[in-house]
Amino acid sequence: MIINNNIMIKTDILIIGAGPTGLFAVFEAGLLKLKCHILDALPQAGGQLSELYPKKPIYDIPGFPEVLAGDLIDGLQEQIKQFEPGFTLGERAETIEKQEDGSFIVTSNKGTKFHAPVIAIAGGLGSFEPRKPLIEDIEFYEDKGVKYFIKNPEKFRDKKVVIAGGGDSALDWSIFLANVASEVTLIHRRNEFRGALDSVEKVQELKTAGKIKLITPAEVIGINGAEHVESLDIEENGAHRKIETDYFIPLFGLTPKLGPIGDWGLEIEKNAIKVNNALDYQTNIPGIFAIGDVNTYPGKLKLILCGFHEATLMCQAAYQIINPGKKYVLKYTTVSGVDGFDGTRKEAPKAVVKAIV
Repeated sequence: MIINNNIMIKTDILIIGAGPTGLFAVFEAGLLKLKCHILDALPQAGGQLSELYPKKPIYDIPGFPEVLAGDLIDGLQEQIKQFEPGFTLGERAETIEKQEDGSFIVTSNKGTKFHAPVIAIAGGLGSFEPRKPLIEDIEFYEDKGVKYFIKNPEKFRDKKVVIAGGGDSALDWSIFLANVASEVTLIHRRNEFRGALDSVEKVQELKTAGKIKLITPAEVIGINGAEHVESLDIEENGAHRKIETDYFIPLFGLTPKLGPIGDWGLEIEKNAIKVNNALDYQTNIPGIFAIGDVNTYPGKLKLILCGFHEATLMCQAAYQIINPGKKYVLKYTTVSGVDGFDGTRKEAPKAVVKAIV
């Protein structure tokens, strides 16, 4: 179905936010035979866990004494694979229109339209926007050599790349691009890096091998180029110099913002969406739910495991909206098994009755 030359994606539940809570909601919805589509402004699934601390351990996930944030996301994506969720990444939910039948049409900032009877906002702390360095005219160079996310590493093949930052993302991408770009320079305003020890040691190893240039303590203070980034102005220990580059990638983390969702008529309290936690985490607009860190209610705890619980109850309520009057009989997965939309089935081995002679 095409409307105004834009794609219309139909689904049972549109999940806004591809963090752990949004991903787990796909699994719970799948058990109820409900299809999901996930929309997220970030270029990859995982939310904060993938963007900010993929290599940091989490200690309060049931059944995992310790699990790396990135591994948790990988596990969740593997768990929901059989329910074949759709993903639209790198696009932000912009507007919402309620239809006469009670369903909703959400339009992204790139014009993609999503039609669903249920909306689940699972955007963590809201949509994330990159923290941009305070450099004059940096907006002019966005998409002209300045990148805040790396979607396709091959774009940097045989190019000169400068990465600025001192966290996991800056370290990890410097390591990765060392085997892709013709030249990688990592700039940080301190000598110390805040990242996984193995990443810091790997960067040191690559620096010693001449595969990464390291400039610390230093900052990028200017960008030069007529129509594309050609060079950067660097301040290092009070001295100024210029280095040539094709791309400048500042990786200073993400800033959470509720964004356009804040204008949807939802009840907001301290930049979070108020929900009814006594029942199903529904907002003041029937059919729109908020789960995970983006919501607020008395006694709220911003924990991943609480988001999983909220996602489970939300899906039960969504089932009733999509199938009014139809009763769902809760069954344990150890008994019922799990039937995927891709035709696969997971089930425990069945007991047999056999005489021992």
